[in-house]
Parts: sequence; structure tokens; C-alpha cells
Amino acid sequence: MVKAAICGGSGYAGAEVLRILLLHPGVEVVAVTSEKSAGKRVTDLFPHLHPYAHLVFGPLNKIEDLAEKAELFFMALPHAASQEAVDFFFGKGKKVIDLSADFRLSDAAVYEAWYKTPHRYQETLKQAVYGLPELHRERIKKSRLVANPGCYPTGAILGLYPAIKEGIIDNGTIIIDSKSGTSGAGRKAETAFSYCEVNEGFKAYGIAVHRHTPEIEQELSAMAGKKLTVNFTPHLVAMDRGIFSTIYGKLAGNADTGEVIGLYRKTYDGEPFVNVLEEGVFPNSKNVRGSNYCEIGIKVNKRTGTLIIVTAIDNLVKGASGQAVQNMNIMMGFKETTALEPVALFP
Repeated sequence: MVKAAICGGSGYAGAEVLRILLLHPGVEVVAVTSEKSAGKRVTDLFPHLHPYAHLVFGPLNKIEDLAEKAELFFMALPHAASQEAVDFFFGKGKKVIDLSADFRLSDAAVYEAWYKTPHRYQETLKQAVYGLPELHRERIKKSRLVANPGCYPTGAILGLYPAIKEGIIDNGTIIIDSKSGTSGAGRKAETAFSYCEVNEGFKAYGIAVHRHTPEIEQELSAMAGKKLTVNFTPHLVAMDRGIFSTIYGKLAGNADTGEVIGLYRKTYDGEPFVNVLEEGVFPNSKNVRGSNYCEIGIKVNKRTGTLIIVTAIDNLVKGASGQAVQNMNIMMGFKETTALEPVALFP
């Protein structure tokens, strides 16, 4: 039985890790931390997680004691707040899955430029593996530190991977237009995310400056074997959860929709959580809600010579906590789909 701890368990991502691990026969959650909610039971914050009524949030400042309790740590702390704790647990020989952005960008200078804070643990950063299983499964198996991908990058990268890998689009023409539910902003009281501010609204934000941009470009550039830049625009939608992306790129040659779908299915053959849809069928965020699946739809616009890729994921599951558990399964030698088999909730 793997003993696991969740640091930053009072947020949406931490709560989803707890929920998913209830279904895991090989993992016991032995500790959960929260600075603001220290001393409260898990069920005080999340009544739906009643099997964890015995668990009490503790402060992360007792980090030495915490290291003795668990062998694997899920870090669900805010960006820039994960660095020190991740380095500490990694240095103690523990396995760590970091859900923040602190170890996703391999270049510390790029991290500092986009997150406006220095990276103080660059030797540990060199050991981190970007945790997108469909691209890096073999490296994840051997790693003790996995940087869990961001929600927007997961949908965008999975959508573009086969097209870039096979060279069927002009890499200089990529446009990623994404929409997220409000849970992507985290569990915090901010006017901009209150009901009256969000309900019946739809807006773009972070235009040309969103922090997930370098993460997307890092992975796409590695696929292409050269530096790529993209136009990425995120939007806020009045729904609880979900990431819906429409991606555009000019075709590098001639191809029709059926041929591209065949290429995508070949690329993702055997991938348990990627579902390439039939021609004429496109994703709906409702169809992945609460699940670890990524749905991909394809259309070639012959009139403009453009490949249009549509992807949908649940930002809290495949875009965060479900992917973290998927990475844990790979790291610990469990069947990769363990605890992640449930399909979407509907309606």
C-alpha cells in the first residue's frame, strides 16, 4: 500500500486528488495540508468526501514530520509556493508530483520571465519530467519528480501532437483558442470570479501574455525539433469545469479529414484516455465532465487549406488531478487506468 500525502489539499485540485484516490485500491492518504484550514477536518471543507472524516488538515511548516509519514507527495500549492517543499521532499528520496507550474518549464530564465519570481532550485528542476503520459510515459516511469501539466496546455498539446509529429501543418500558423470554466481560477474569493461577475458572461483574458504559453511552446518545440511560437488566447466561460480548445493551423500539403483522423488514431492507438472522434463528430465539454478523458475532433477546411482541431478535457481531472493520479500510477507501477476508469457525468 502506497502512503500518500497531499500538500495544499483545501483547493479544487487537492479535493479532486482526494476524491479520485478513494477509488484506488493501492493508495492510502495519510496526510493532507492547508495553511488556512489547519485544524479543520477534510469534511468541514468538503462534505462530499465523507470517507475522509478522520483526516485533519495540518500546516506544511511541520515538513520534517510530514516526510516521515508518506513516500509519495502530491503538491497542490500555488505557483511559486511549491519550489521549496518539492525540493525538500525530492531531496529526502520521496516521489513527488507537482501540480503547480514551478517545475514545468525546463529553462529557469523562462520561468522567471513569465512567473516574475526566480527559480531557486535549478538542480532539482533538471530532474523534473513533464508529466504528459502520452508523450513522456517512459521517462515518467523512471522519474521521482513529475511536473504535472497545466490544464490549457494538456488540451492544446494533445490536440497538436500528431499533426506536428507528422509534419502536416505549417508550424508558424498555429492559433489556439481556448475556453475554461471558472474552477480553473482556483478556490478563492475574488470579485472577478463571483457569480454576478461571471454568470451570463464570456470574455477573453491574458491575451498574448498567459503563463501557459511558454509551457505549450516548450512541448511543441520539442516535437518539431525547432523553436515554435503560437498565438494562444484563453477565455472564461460561465461553467464550473472544463477546457474547450479550437486549434487552427495551415496544412503543409494536401490532406482530407478522413486521412487526418486516421493519422490521429494511429498516433493515439492504445492510449487509454484519448478519444479521437469520428468524422463529423466534435467534442462537447459535458462529455468529459468529471472524467480523465481528452476528446479530439478533426476537420479539414479545404476551402482555406486549414486543419481545425477541437479538444475537450475536464480542467480539474485530465487537466490537473486525474492526470496527477495517472502519473502516479505510471511511477508506482500500478495499472495506468486505476481509479480513473469512470466515464463522464451526464447531465
